[in-house]
Amino acid sequence: MAANYKEMLAEARQVVAEITPDDMDRWSGATVVDVREPDEWSQGAIEGALLIARGTLEYSIATQVPDQTTPIVVYCEAGQRSLLAAKVLHDFGYDNVVSLAGGFRRWKSEGHEWGQPDGLTSDQRVRYARHLILGGVGEEGQRKLLDAKVLVVGAGGLGSPAALYLAAAGVGTIGIVDFDVVETSNLQRQVLHDTRAVGQLKVESARDTLTALNSDVKVEPYAERLTSENVLSLFRGYDVVVDGGDNFPTRYLINDAALHLNLPVVHGSIFRFEGQATVFTPYDGPCYRCLFRKPPPPDLAPNCAEAGVLGVLPGVIGSIQATETLKLLLGIGESLAGRLLMYEALEQSFSELPIQRDPECPACSDPERPPVLIDYDETCVQSGTAARV
Repeated sequence: MAANYKEMLAEARQVVAEITPDDMDRWSGATVVDVREPDEWSQGAIEGALLIARGTLEYSIATQVPDQTTPIVVYCEAGQRSLLAAKVLHDFGYDNVVSLAGGFRRWKSEGHEWGQPDGLTSDQRVRYARHLILGGVGEEGQRKLLDAKVLVVGAGGLGSPAALYLAAAGVGTIGIVDFDVVETSNLQRQVLHDTRAVGQLKVESARDTLTALNSDVKVEPYAERLTSENVLSLFRGYDVVVDGGDNFPTRYLINDAALHLNLPVVHGSIFRFEGQATVFTPYDGPCYRCLFRKPPPPDLAPNCAEAGVLGVLPGVIGSIQATETLKLLLGIGESLAGRLLMYEALEQSFSELPIQRDPECPACSDPERPPVLIDYDETCVQSGTAARV
């Protein structure tokens, strides 16, 4: 085995150049890739280096460094793994790759600057490993998620999957607004709760579930009904609001408060076998009132006890809401702003409806005059297009 390893190193040296720490000045514009393991990285690293452990290099380099003409300096602890890793990159088509001779050990011993990687612990590097190798996320993106604050309105059908996936992804602070208690009939679709939680406040059950899933996450429970008096104080300080509400008054209040605070809202709703989702970005795109100017009359708004809802449906829409929220926090991809995504479970089909900002919208037409916050008539609490979840 030892002889074979030496042969591999000799073969790598035939195609990969090695540089010394002093040569790094001539590679100041290069991407520096650390191929050590996360526990080695946590002990110290060259500043600005990108961690891609040797075992993940082949399937992650294309997303982390998509341009194959990019100059790359690869280093490890002693200079051997990096030599083999650089050979792999060369074979993958990266034609400007070198290995740091002597590795990080030599770098330190010769007095070059290095530091302790900040932001992520060794345990977090293991937990979020699939994020760290993902282009568009990486270490910087994961730190953004850990620093982010998301408010989920409603711990029911939509709020459950949305909150679960946001917590799993490492969103650092998740607020949950819901004044209700867990009922047995909720368990068919509200996956934040289990049988033991029946009779418990939903926000307390949600806090227990989410912190058990990920101890990195701080859960702020608000066992309150959302009203015109408390909505601004509850929303203030959060980066994104996830609308998992189950009624029209809540949706209109969320919309209007978000316009006051210029907060993006990730909207979702379900009814029987159908669901829809979109994103409202205040004053950049349409708001909820651009889509539905006024609440419908009560006779057009049956609740789920009357109309029913397929238990798995909120899992689909709530997961889409979590996806849109993560994209907003990371600043990646194209959001659903200006598009209403509609899902039909029986046909297993998605369709999309473009929506535009209404220049005559009573809520968002004038950024200098956000709508007055009011509490809508409770007789209009259920929506025909978005039933109780």
